[in-house]
Amino acid sequence: MSALAYRPFDGTDAAVADLGEFEIEFQPAGAQHEPGQTSLVAPATVLNFGFAKNWETVLQGRAETPLSPAGPSSFSDAGLFLKHVLRDGSLQEQSGPSVATEFGVLLPGINAEAGIGASVAGIVSQRWEWTTVHFNLQAALTRDQHADTFVGTIIEGPSKWAVRPVAEIFYEDEFGVAQTVSGLVGAIWQVNDKLSFDVGLRHAFTNGRPVNEVRAGLTVGFPTALFGSVNRK
Repeated sequence: MSALAYRPFDGTDAAVADLGEFEIEFQPAGAQHEPGQTSLVAPATVLNFGFAKNWETVLQGRAETPLSPAGPSSFSDAGLFLKHVLRDGSLQEQSGPSVATEFGVLLPGINAEAGIGASVAGIVSQRWEWTTVHFNLQAALTRDQHADTFVGTIIEGPSKWAVRPVAEIFYEDEFGVAQTVSGLVGAIWQVNDKLSFDVGLRHAFTNGRPVNEVRAGLTVGFPTALFGSVNRK
């Protein structure tokens, strides 16, 4: 699964970049450990661009280098997607839940899976004064042509806090190949509405094998002149 993206999570929220805004989600370095293998995950990047009201394009991928034992670097989790807010809600400063969909193509990697796949997801987000919750449901055809489902929930602390605690749990089933149960805890430092820093510690089991990961990165957004002046949602 590699269609959803909202740092430092595997899932995402029911919001998109503003019209004419370019947003970069960037992880300069991360580490992943599983039995017999430790890898450097760097960089991991997601590029979002608001090309129309309530629409954005998403282009993403990540590099991974085995450290112990050493091995060749790879580029994986590449994809090109469209994300659309179906209902303006609490994330857009309206009442009720925000609802969005994200769909697109899973692209071949380098020294990684070579095939092409596809995915479609539904996202529902609700913000209250004391917490924000995002629910994700995704179906995909993987690059090696297996069916895949992903169900996850993100929970965030109060959005008014400069540094808010966050957590995520998800279950993913690539039918006939792998089942993953994952949990993440971390924090997001919201410097302003265009810049945030994040850190996350993830512990998962894939087919019973433990996977531990450290994630740290930032999200920065800035307007472009492609559509004139940009109005906030």
